[in-house]
Amino acid sequence: MVTPQPKVIIFTTPTCSFCRAAKQYFNEKRVRYTEIDVSRDQRAAQDMLRRTGQMGVPVILINNRPIVGFDKPKINNLLGIKE
Repeated sequence: MVTPQPKVIIFTTPTCSFCRAAKQYFNEKRVRYTEIDVSRDQRAAQDMLRRTGQMGVPVILINNRPIVGFDKPKINNLLGIKE
């Protein structure tokens, strides 16, 4: 039986190199994610700030557990990815 993939949301901006690296990593690992551009969505930016106290991106939510920055060990841990 296949376990369902955790819900992954990534808050990004177009100029963020770590955001691009995180998205590329998710694509390589075939992880589906929802991208939210906080430079265009002020309400999402406020939501991100409320959840994490951070204005920097990327902020990644995996099943509503926030990861600030492109922290591969934490991402792998929450997604069950073995390197």
